Amino acid sequence: MNLPPRLMTLACAIAVAAPVAARDVDKTALCAKAEERFVELFGHPSAETEGVTVVTMYKYNFCPAQITVPAGTTVRWVNVDKRTSHSVLSPDAGMPESDRAFPEETIEFTFLDPGEQKYLCGPHWETQEMIGMVTVTP
Repeated sequence: MNLPPRLMTLACAIAVAAPVAARDVDKTALCAKAEERFVELFGHPSAETEGVTVVTMYKYNFCPAQITVPAGTTVRWVNVDKRTSHSVLSPDAGMPESDRAFPEETIEFTFLDPGEQKYLCGPHWETQEMIGMVTVTP
């Protein structure tokens, strides 16, 4: 294909960016499905869960993958998968790996120290890139 250099650069940039945009859309749709599953299981939206911030675990993803909470907030990870178990650990926050949470089970941890604290699913962080981030504000 003989394109002028500026047009070729633009075409390459679009080709590189397109898969990233597609993954973002897929993640949004996937997290919407996770929320539907949460409502199906618990009868109310995850945001209406009192006293905790909910993160769902669904199809090897944390939904949402990034959250910001004030210090002292308890995060509850809820497994809304139908067949897969997950664990959660956060070396940044001093959280050891939890026991496995099977479908409909939960894991909780209270974040006390301000800063960015990565967390991950023990069995799935390397193979499935199941990693999340909590930003804790003072």
